[in-house]
Amino acid sequence: MVLWAGCGAREEAYGLLEALVRTEYGLEELPPIVRTERGKPWFPSCPALCFNLSHSRGLLLCGTGSAPLGVDVEQVRPRRADLARYVLSEAECRWYADRGSRWEDLYGLWTLKEARCKCGGMGLTLPPRTIAVPLLEPGEAGVLDGLYFRAYGGVEWRAAACSPEEPPGELTWKSLRSG
Repeated sequence: MVLWAGCGAREEAYGLLEALVRTEYGLEELPPIVRTERGKPWFPSCPALCFNLSHSRGLLLCGTGSAPLGVDVEQVRPRRADLARYVLSEAECRWYADRGSRWEDLYGLWTLKEARCKCGGMGLTLPPRTIAVPLLEPGEAGVLDGLYFRAYGGVEWRAAACSPEEPPGELTWKSLRSG
């Protein structure tokens, strides 16, 4: 699996993906993209090449691999105070509270949940609190239900990847600007 991150506008996410498939797989251009019934994108002309994208307030993340994968990136920002009770299970709420109820930790769990949903191609069709994920800090990895999870993070952002294939330990940051 290969994960590239960058900064740019939402519409530049596909440019980052195109650069990744050109560099890592030798494809001259991005293959045509089709979406499944639930919205998961895929390459019909290259079905063995799985990919996923995410964007959040100027942050971009894309991943490719030989197995289904889901990625999510979020810029950390305050939200409504009761959000944790809506999106986290009881065990996750305790973990979150024990860590000081920091927004960074809530977003860390949220990105893991999003990545899991996107990996399975189901989207966010279940109540978020019922989506089980390992309790990970940035830099940590875990396995749950036969899926590998990895959490990433920096100042004011969190990201995650989920797949039956183990995600890399680090994100590769790329500039979309030449020069």
